[in-house]
Amino acid sequence: MSDKYVLKSFSQDILPDFNLAASDYAKYRQGFPEEFFTRLMEKNVCDYDANVLDLGTGVGSIARGMAKLGYNTYAIDSAEKLLEEAKKLDKLINVNVHYSHAKAENTKLPDDFFDLVLAGQCWHWFDAEKAIEEIKRITQPNAKLVIAHFDWLPLNNSPAALSEKLIKTFNPDWCLHDNTGFYGQWAMQLAEAGMGNIESYTFTKKRYYSHEEWRGRIRASAGISATLPPEKVKAFDKEHEKLLAEKFPEEKLPIVHRCFTLLADIHHKDFV
Repeated sequence: MSDKYVLKSFSQDILPDFNLAASDYAKYRQGFPEEFFTRLMEKNVCDYDANVLDLGTGVGSIARGMAKLGYNTYAIDSAEKLLEEAKKLDKLINVNVHYSHAKAENTKLPDDFFDLVLAGQCWHWFDAEKAIEEIKRITQPNAKLVIAHFDWLPLNNSPAALSEKLIKTFNPDWCLHDNTGFYGQWAMQLAEAGMGNIESYTFTKKRYYSHEEWRGRIRASAGISATLPPEKVKAFDKEHEKLLAEKFPEEKLPIVHRCFTLLADIHHKDFV
């Protein structure tokens, strides 16, 4: 895989283990907003009898959203504890997703089965060359791929900017800071892999978090609980709590996010 498409987040020796963040992840990471699903449906990405796969599902935000819409939904993740939390959340709203423990590069799923594959907040963790090869294997001729992100924006003098600065203090290897929420490099990556009809769109959305919720959201990020030892996570959270109270004493913290969506035809006729 060409280095020009890799989002450098950690050295390969310090990759995050999201099993360690499962509890906070399930409780505080709110997942993709309803607008994401509304806009995706407007693109007619698949028929209503489609088989849908969510790669790197985490606690199932996208998979649950697609299942709510009535799709036959499958989801995989390499972190078993996140899958356990996803199943609990599904039960709360009575939806059914077929979960399995696997990686995007080796899904262990059948050939030519899926009509739509989605990857939310996870493409940068994959070996994209191998993942694309696997996606082509498991999809139907007219299938589409959706890569999506829902990122907080560290605007000047915002709570997110303060939190990012503190993360970098405790975890210098963390490199997901100062993110604009745009991923144009992946459009070129998909084109070079032979995919076509590639398009992208974005929108911004402001969400409000209590101090407890925002602290939990940050703990659940790759740079804290998924990477640091427990004593360092505790020290970070204590300092984070103090700084937020000093700099942003209001009850609710406004956090601006950007939702980015990239769509492509997996088996484009010009390249098959």
